[in-house]
This record gives sequence, C-alpha cells and structure tokens, in this order.
Amino acid sequence: MKITPIDITHRSFSKKMFGLDDAEVADFLQEIALAMEELIHERNTLKEQVRERDIQIHDFRERDTILKSTIATASQMCERMRQDGEREAKLIIADAQQKAEIITRDSRDSLKKMYQEITELKRARMQFEANLRALAQAHVSLLDQGERYMPSIGLPNVNMESEAVNQTPVGYALPPGPPTANAAPAAGSAAAQSAARKSNKISPLSS
Repeated sequence: MKITPIDITHRSFSKKMFGLDDAEVADFLQEIALAMEELIHERNTLKEQVRERDIQIHDFRERDTILKSTIATASQMCERMRQDGEREAKLIIADAQQKAEIITRDSRDSLKKMYQEITELKRARMQFEANLRALAQAHVSLLDQGERYMPSIGLPNVNMESEAVNQTPVGYALPPGPPTANAAPAAGSAAAQSAARKSNKISPLSS
C-alpha cells in the first residue's frame, strides 16, 4: 500500500496515558510529508528525464539502425556500381579490341590488295613493254627486209628505160614506124614510167 504526503499529514493516532505531544507529532509528520512530497516531485522529474532520455535513446537507436542500413545499402550500391563499371569497362575494352582487330584486318587486307594491284600493274607494264618492244623489233625487221628486197624488185625497169632515153643522141630522131604501131609502145612506155614514179613515191619501204 502506497503512502502519500496527504496520508502522513492527516494520520491520526490513538491516545494513551503518558503519550507523545500531539503538536510535535503533527509537526514531524508535516516535515515528513513535505520531504516526501519533494522526493516524489524529484522522483517524478527524474522519471520524466529518464523517459525523455529513453525516447532520445530510442530515436538514436532508430537513427543508428537507419544509418547502418543506409551505409550498408550505400556499400552494396557502391559494390554493385563498381562491378557494373568493371563489367562495362571490360565490354568497352573487348568491343574496342574487336573493332581494332577488324580495322587492322581490313587495313591489312586493303594493303595486301594494293600490293597485289601494284604487282599486277607492274606485271602488265612489263608485259606491255615486252609486247611493245617485240612489236617495234618486228616493225624494224620488216623495214630492214623492205629496204633489202623491195628496191631490187621495182627499180630495174625504170632505170633501164631512163638509161635508154639518156643514150639516144641529141638531134637524132628514131625512124618513124607505122602510126598505129609506134603510138602504142610510146603510150605504153609513158604509162610504165608514170606507174614506176607513183610506185616509188607511194612505197614507204623505198630508199
């Protein structure tokens, strides 16, 4: 059973012979009641402070829990971001290496193709030069053969006729023959001389 200051103040005792002084007992009980009231007030104040401290501690614990959870989540996110970054970096490096290999291979193929084309051009040039040289030699050989054989075929008749004309004395007239007979050979000889001159002018192989 709890005793309050009011209970102490209004406490009454039975009276006996030769008992205590009522005034002193009442004063003492009043002092005890005041002291008890102060203690109760102090206790209540301390309880309130303790309750506030408990609330603060609870808040601190909740904050600590939230902070720990936040730190753990941040750590997990950082680890996940690091892993994702490493994975993405590996993918980028692999893609770059693949592209570099493709570019290198294409460059190598292009260079090889260019070398092949240059080789083919050199071969075609050499073949063209050889064919041109052979064609030039063939033309030179034909020219040499023409200079060697063609004059002996086309010039004797012309030279013989010119020498016959040159050997005729000046003022000497050939004996007249029959008009019809002499006219034909003269015309024939003139036509032969004209044909010989044309053949000498047209032929590119004559000297």
